[in-house]
Amino acid sequence: MRREVEARLGLRAVDIYGLSEIMGPGVACECECQAGLHGWEDHFLFEVIDPDTLRPLPEGEAGELVITTLTKQALPMLRYRTRDITRLTTRPCACGRTHLRMLRVSGRSDDMLIVRGVNVFPSQIEAVLIGRPNLAPHYQLVVERRGSLDHVTLEVEAAFGLTTNQYAGLARDVAHHVKGMVGISVDVTVLQPGGVPRSPGKAVRVRDLRPKGD
Repeated sequence: MRREVEARLGLRAVDIYGLSEIMGPGVACECECQAGLHGWEDHFLFEVIDPDTLRPLPEGEAGELVITTLTKQALPMLRYRTRDITRLTTRPCACGRTHLRMLRVSGRSDDMLIVRGVNVFPSQIEAVLIGRPNLAPHYQLVVERRGSLDHVTLEVEAAFGLTTNQYAGLARDVAHHVKGMVGISVDVTVLQPGGVPRSPGKAVRVRDLRPKGD
């Protein structure tokens, strides 16, 4: 997506991280090297924890980002759980800045699914789909329990201009790449443009129909 934005607009796109509970945009920002987002350590303390045990994790290990505000008044936040999964590094950046960097967010701890023992984030599925030819940027995961096993159906939208005769080959291609890159087998259903349900606000990417408590 970044490459497409840069190519179409003729500019250099940088990633900016923020959340309204902390201060909005500007908590961390990429430099021209695009090698991670520099966190403003003079205003925030960044940590990564295990989202299940809450144990702090060593540098470079993926976990949930928590942030403590150091200079914010009126509404300070102590070890605020962002639910974003990322990694931190203090390795020098080629730009010369010395603030630590948070690497690109790979998912959210509250979005994680466990499918047949494999941890799956919807963002991993999205990474497979984005940029693939003949696909629209809309999808939904439907997770069910069939017998004693989890079953995942991935609903994707075909791009405009495709004929229904092309859907079967497109489904096989998507299933192959999801298996190779994410590690789970999925049944892929290719829908006509507009076939994936839309919702106001944030898109609903997962419908988990498994019995509660499993």
